[in-house]
Amino acid sequence: MSELKAVPVDGYNGSPLVPTGNPMVDGVGPAAWADRADVPDLTFHGTNKIVPMRADPTFSVADGDPDPRGLPVIAADKQEAGRVVELWVNRSEPQVAYYEVQLTGSERRVLLPAALVQWPNFGLWGNDRLLVKAITAAQFAQVPGTRRDDQITLLEEDKICAYYAGGHLYATPERAEPLI
Repeated sequence: MSELKAVPVDGYNGSPLVPTGNPMVDGVGPAAWADRADVPDLTFHGTNKIVPMRADPTFSVADGDPDPRGLPVIAADKQEAGRVVELWVNRSEPQVAYYEVQLTGSERRVLLPAALVQWPNFGLWGNDRLLVKAITAAQFAQVPGTRRDDQITLLEEDKICAYYAGGHLYATPERAEPLI
């Protein structure tokens, strides 16, 4: 069990918790994750369920579909965070699960959940970039990583997804403020 990095807002039972450090990684609120097993999820046949396409040549981008490899990833602050270098597929549900992003100005690569990506297709924009509203370009540097470059564990998946989810509330100070 992880240490709770939050304090109650008030002194009554049920008071909301506020993160005490970096809210994007403290594991509280929208950035919370479950302490799942630190092993890969497996297919019915016992192979890793989510893998980069380079590890399974039976997967490819369908003819006529855009291939995002090489495209820039534009973050919530409209800055380029990096470029897509690989697609990670879910072997059980044949679809892209993650985009592997080479961060701008860094050797580091991070995974970006496909469900959090917007493909702009509004006339002039075309399919020439991927948009991510969850976090800023600088925050990509702190996306939790994987121990291996060819697999992801259940715990790693939860921490990565929680980080991006936390960005919807914590990425910028104004996001955490009331709307009224």
